[in-house]
Amino acid sequence: MGERMTGRRIWASNSHAGRRVPLAWARLLKTHAVLIRQMDATLRASHGLTINDYEVLLRLSWAPDGRLSRRQLADSVHLTQGGITRLLDGLERAGLVTSAPSDTDRRVVHARLTEAGRARLRAAARTHTDDIASLFTARFSPEELATLAELLAGPADAEDSEGLPGSAVTR
Repeated sequence: MGERMTGRRIWASNSHAGRRVPLAWARLLKTHAVLIRQMDATLRASHGLTINDYEVLLRLSWAPDGRLSRRQLADSVHLTQGGITRLLDGLERAGLVTSAPSDTDRRVVHARLTEAGRARLRAAARTHTDDIASLFTARFSPEELATLAELLAGPADAEDSEGLPGSAVTR
């Protein structure tokens, strides 16, 4: 019904094993991949950080005392335990984070943001927010940005409400 009423294309032309998916979904995924690839390249060239490194430093900066358990970090940046371990190992070698045992549970290891990590994050944040402005924000009017935020609110807000550091609820 909506397809005929709008006269606009709703469904992606390629199927998923014979099943349709919305064109908006296909474009959201493609746009995300393109933007992340561009932002990753800029952060690497300008600051020696990957986009995932940046995200981890950012999450740590939002956390109380600049520290989170490896599990919390992995969940908040959508990495596996192995993935977060490899990423944190590199950030530790660079002096941007340190490992700290939990005060309450010997089995838990926290990642803690160092002063060098805060400084690198501050510099990288300028670059990253400039990229957001030029690659994303500049393409939309304020009204379109508000509408897009409303349209994408459901899944993102459900995850943020779990109280992850930096979420809409705790920021």
